[in-house]
Amino acid sequence: PFRITSEELYDIFGKYGAVYQIRLGEKSRDTRGTAFVVYEDIYDAKRAVDHLSGFNVGGRYLVVMYYQPAKFQRRADAEEKKKELEELRRQVKAKKAQMMAANASKEGD
Repeated sequence: PFRITSEELYDIFGKYGAVYQIRLGEKSRDTRGTAFVVYEDIYDAKRAVDHLSGFNVGGRYLVVMYYQPAKFQRRADAEEKKKELEELRRQVKAKKAQMMAANASKEGD
């Protein structure tokens, strides 16, 4: 849900164990509508995942999963490589245009 508060999340997720921290995604970014809930105990996190996935809150269904840093890092790495590739393509295109302009000026001489 996009309008849920940290306090409401503590009420929902706190039923499954001691919550260490909750971080809400930013309203203006890709993380809008997401939250990271950190439990003090891994077994409490497992119970929350088992019981809250698909739970309806405010007309929306929760998708609860374990944080997988390696998966997110691979995605970030892929995005970085994509940006590098786009920059290289832009540089090659600019270089080709420069070379064609130089060739055209030589032919005109």
